[in-house]
Amino acid sequence: MNTANKSCIRVYTKELAMAVTSRTFRSGNSDAVRLPKEISFGPGVEVEIERKGDVVTLTPKRPSVKEMLAKLDALPKPSSIGKRPPFIAPIRKGL
Repeated sequence: MNTANKSCIRVYTKELAMAVTSRTFRSGNSDAVRLPKEISFGPGVEVEIERKGDVVTLTPKRPSVKEMLAKLDALPKPSSIGKRPPFIAPIRKGL
């Protein structure tokens, strides 16, 4: 039996888990699978693919630290910086 024709995609979210079926196909020199609309990430989303045995996991790619810092640097600078009053720690018995 050719297991390449029988594939099951399990999607785990915070709300629910669902299983849908799809078939693999060839796209150029690569195997591909169509993600049904109910579980798609949307167009243009870069994903990370991890395989452990027979389990293949797709997750949206997280930005690197360098990319996050570049996004933070691109934010507008504040016109002024407010000062906080000095913090006075409360006196607690036994500490």
